[in-house]
Amino acid sequence: MVTSRIDDRDWSALTPGEQIRQIEVEGYLVLPGLLSVDDVAELKAVTAAFETTPVDYSVHQRGRPNIQFAGGRITNLIAHPPVIAFLRQLFGDDIVMMTYAYARSEPGHPGISLHTDGQPFGSKIFGYEGSCPCMVRVLYYLDDLTADVSPFRVVPRSHLSMHADGNPYRRYESHPDEVMVTCRAGSAVLINHRVFHGNYPNVGERLREMLAISYRPAWAGPLSEIDEWDPADLSELPASVRPLLSSRNGRVWDYDGGNKPPDMAREAAGIDPDRWERK
Repeated sequence: MVTSRIDDRDWSALTPGEQIRQIEVEGYLVLPGLLSVDDVAELKAVTAAFETTPVDYSVHQRGRPNIQFAGGRITNLIAHPPVIAFLRQLFGDDIVMMTYAYARSEPGHPGISLHTDGQPFGSKIFGYEGSCPCMVRVLYYLDDLTADVSPFRVVPRSHLSMHADGNPYRRYESHPDEVMVTCRAGSAVLINHRVFHGNYPNVGERLREMLAISYRPAWAGPLSEIDEWDPADLSELPASVRPLLSSRNGRVWDYDGGNKPPDMAREAAGIDPDRWERK
C-alpha cells in the first residue's frame, strides 16, 4: 500500500477556527473522541444485527442505507451535541440531515476509488441528493481506523479545483498526493462532499464498521425533487432529532432578487476572513 503520508496528528489540539479552516480549505477534518467506549459498544451491538447487502464490486464491502428511523442510539446519533455544535459554527443554525447509512469493510475489501459525493446534476449512484451545493458527511468509526484496515483516504484541496481533472463525476484509482487518515474508534472524519476521497483495502484480520450521516445548511437544497420523509416516521423521532429532519427539498433562494434589495446587512460573521482565527 502506497500513500504520500499518514495524517495522524493530534486533532484535539485544533481550535474552532482551525477546525473550520481545515474542512473549508483541506476538505476534511477529524473530530476525535466523540463517542465513549460504552457508546461504541452499544452501537456495535445494534449494527451486528443489521441485514446488509454487498456493493457491486466486492462482497467484502457491505452496508445498509436509510437507518435514520432505526431508533435508540442509532437515531439519537443524528443530534449528537458536539457534532451539531460544530456544524452550527460551519453552516449557521439551520441544519438539514439528508442521508444516514451503515457501512462495513471486511477483510478482503479492495478499497473504494477516489470519488466525490457531490455531483451537481445528480447521478445514478447518488440520485439528486448529491446535487446539493453544500454538504458535509460525518463518518463515525466504530473500530480503530488503522493503516491495514480500510483507512480513509483523501486528496486535500481537490474540492477547490476548477480544472477538468476536478470534475466531480470523475473517479481515480489513486493519486500521488492522497493522504491516509487514521483515528481511534469513536472518532469521526468530516468531509466536504466535493472533495475526492475513498478508502484503502482491508488487508487486516478484522472488519471495520462506520456510520455515515450527511448534513447541509438549510439554504442548500437539491437541484431536483427527492423523496421527503414519511410523516409517520417523523412523528416517532425524539425531540432532539426531529428539527434536523426538515424538508429534504427546502431551499433559501431568490431568483428574482435585484441588485439593490432593501435592508441589506452590513456584517456577516459566517464569511468573516478571520473566522479561521476563532478560539
